[in-house]
Amino acid sequence: MKTKILLIIATLSALSVIGFAQVKVTAKLVNYKRPNSVVNEYKREFSITYPVVAGANGKKIEAILNYEKTFEFKMKDQLSGEDTWLDSCDFKVNYNKNDILDVLLSMEGSGAYPSMSSKYLIINTKTGTRVKPADVFVKLDELAAMIKKAQKSEMKKAATDYKKDPESADFDAGEYFNNADFKAENLWAFTVGDKGITFHYNYEFPHAMLALQPLGDYFYGWNTLKPYLKTDGLFGKFAK
Repeated sequence: MKTKILLIIATLSALSVIGFAQVKVTAKLVNYKRPNSVVNEYKREFSITYPVVAGANGKKIEAILNYEKTFEFKMKDQLSGEDTWLDSCDFKVNYNKNDILDVLLSMEGSGAYPSMSSKYLIINTKTGTRVKPADVFVKLDELAAMIKKAQKSEMKKAATDYKKDPESADFDAGEYFNNADFKAENLWAFTVGDKGITFHYNYEFPHAMLALQPLGDYFYGWNTLKPYLKTDGLFGKFAK
């Protein structure tokens, strides 16, 4: 009987640790106003949707999910009207379990034309720290080389598709594809799912050509990724 009680206590303790390590993320929308001296009336307001994190290391995680730090802009410049490019900031939670919090931060703005920037952030909810590729992957260069092969296939297919479509037959993506080179440094941009990981690459086509830009999304299942997963890292459970 005593042994059973101890086992129950141990099980409950383990479950409480798991529950404590996971977090709840909600959204808080704040609308800001710039001074009336801003000439363009459409630029007198901008909005930011903040992620509010409750649970283990909530404040530490919120500090990581900081728009100003992530996108390197200053709120004081936005509020004073010195900088009017920003229209909105928002976020999306892609994955939130197994001690993993996967969040996409995005920022939209407009000058001569509208544009958007995004950042993929993976957080260890147990420690409240951002996950670096070296924390979860091994053989980084080899992993990047595998993804580069997929990228080459994507570019080859895109070039063929351009020629087949009368509207893009004259489009030459050479200047963008010639500079496309998936390297280990690009491993920072990825999202997590139950079945595996999707790595992302931005070809940085100009705004007018964005409709022709390849997705740059490369999915690999956990079985395929096993040789590249750090067994004692956050994704170690998926390597078994």
